[in-house]
Amino acid sequence: MTAAADQPGRGWSVGLDIGGTKISAVLVDADAMPRSALRVPTRRGVEGVVDSAAEATERLCAAAGLTPADLDVVGAGVPGMVDSTTGAVSHAVNLGIDGVPVALGDLLGNRMGRRPVWVENDLNVAALGAAQVLRLTGDLAFLALGTGVAAGLILDGRLRRGHLGIAGEVGHIPYVADGARCACGQHGCLELYASGSALDAAWPSRWGRPAPAELFEAAEAGDAAAVRVRDEYADAVAAGVRTLVLTCDVAHVVLGGGVAEVGAPLQAAVVAALRRQAVGSAFLTSLRIADRLLLAPRGSQLAPLGAALSARMAHTDPSTVKVAS
Repeated sequence: MTAAADQPGRGWSVGLDIGGTKISAVLVDADAMPRSALRVPTRRGVEGVVDSAAEATERLCAAAGLTPADLDVVGAGVPGMVDSTTGAVSHAVNLGIDGVPVALGDLLGNRMGRRPVWVENDLNVAALGAAQVLRLTGDLAFLALGTGVAAGLILDGRLRRGHLGIAGEVGHIPYVADGARCACGQHGCLELYASGSALDAAWPSRWGRPAPAELFEAAEAGDAAAVRVRDEYADAVAAGVRTLVLTCDVAHVVLGGGVAEVGAPLQAAVVAALRRQAVGSAFLTSLRIADRLLLAPRGSQLAPLGAALSARMAHTDPSTVKVAS
């Protein structure tokens, strides 16, 4: 849909989800409604990321009869460790940004005509977007099943970043005691079993379609090997969901990321795993963990929308980002 620049400079914002291969961007109006969206390829390295983000912003604005100068604020969700108070990013290896902190917020702001830019972890903004789109209240975790596994958390109505900004890194909780070595240096980490990358390795695509879709279709058709891989994968995802509930007692766990594009069959498999795992435990049964599981809607642009929302909130109250009640 095309936005109409009927009130330039009055509440317009742009949200960016900056990933390793693409940037998803949305233009958001004064009522926090997405008005238009686009994607551009991500160019790696600090200069490449800044240029790609600026291109996405400028193209969105131009299509709506705006310029970046008409925007109130720009929000950017990025992977890696993010200091949201300074806009500094480090360890965003998929973007070509290593362990040395980069003042990405300042660089983006200067590139976009000195617009205020709020930088936040990509999973945190996805959690905000999920709360908005699904109209959820109460504590929430957005569990992303992509290249890795991690969660964004909203607790007591606020983003929970943690002491070093790594709250929700459940993918690096050991899952198999004598498992393979993880890139983080530990062994048997959950993301080696519950990520999209793990699923791609366990069930390589045979017909050029996404491996998760092929796997779940083969399992539904009764392929015994596919059923085994699907159920083992669902068990690992269920362990991540259970961990989030047991540590944070979130009311909702929203499954997102590339694997979540499978949709209802994924949710059904994880629900079945959660119920299997609760058999024999009155405690787990009483928590009704399976009933807390939701799916991110397809094509809902949760992360870029959440990036815009976090920027608007921070622009109003720079001390924190609080979910509107």
